[in-house]
Amino acid sequence: MAKKRKGRAINGVLLLDKPYDMSSNSALQKVKRIYFAQKAGHTGALDPLATGMLPICLGEGTKFSQFLLDTDKTYQVTAKLGVRTTTSDIDGEVVSERAVDVSAEQLAIALDSFRGMTKQIPSMYSALKYQGQPLYKYAREGIEVPRESRDITVFRLDLLRFEGDEVDLDIHVSKGTYIRTIIDDLGELLGCGAHVAQLHRSAVGNYPTDRMVSMAQLEALLAQAESEELAPSVYLDPLLLPMTSACDGIPVVFVDDMSANFLRHGNPVQCSNAPSDGLVQVFIGDDVESGEFIGIGFIDDDGLVAPKRITVVS
Repeated sequence: MAKKRKGRAINGVLLLDKPYDMSSNSALQKVKRIYFAQKAGHTGALDPLATGMLPICLGEGTKFSQFLLDTDKTYQVTAKLGVRTTTSDIDGEVVSERAVDVSAEQLAIALDSFRGMTKQIPSMYSALKYQGQPLYKYAREGIEVPRESRDITVFRLDLLRFEGDEVDLDIHVSKGTYIRTIIDDLGELLGCGAHVAQLHRSAVGNYPTDRMVSMAQLEALLAQAESEELAPSVYLDPLLLPMTSACDGIPVVFVDDMSANFLRHGNPVQCSNAPSDGLVQVFIGDDVESGEFIGIGFIDDDGLVAPKRITVVS
């Protein structure tokens, strides 16, 4: 007999404003406890020094976290010129210190070289894996392993402030882009070295910044519910966005109950008005507002909608 999961079968996405000096996993576990959720997962870790948007998927929402990993992101970063570190951020050991003799014109020219489609070699202090182990584990042991350059896109890179040895940037990038690597490369291009002093993620895909919730707010709402002898869900659950928010931009198709049952048992179904290829959001009913979202399908070689990530009937 399957062991019953502890916690509530709560589904949705919380936009956490991750606090400074907390790991993404610690933040995830704390949110899971606050919501007393059966399952929880985040959508791309932020370093402990970074703050900002960390979408946390609860319950069946964890099945769709991959689609947020694949989306673009926006950051505000403060780069400290003149000091290069092992990790390319403030937490690393100093590798070199050089004088900063950079003009506004030199900075503008250097920044322009990062805009658009470029190649990037990931940092040794990233979570990318080599032979089954994260790169940062090799780095901590002083081992350098080969990394292939990857295609990235910098959609927007705006200079917000250049004062002394500090540079503030607003940067919108494609998935898999490492801001610390951009800053390290910028420092080398300027001939003085640089590292990330502060980092804040303001956006993931099209998620609204104003829907972010701080850990302090969650704890305050939990305490308020307890003081009023109310179920915490009264205050906490309205903060969640629907699971479908993780699938923004994916075309929608509609099925009836019988077809939904086939999909839930792993079988493809015929679906009118389905696209010729790619992924689709699948709803039971006739429209998104009143229909029931049952997951993500894909168009198979026969033009049928096949299951990819399907929710479990509660």
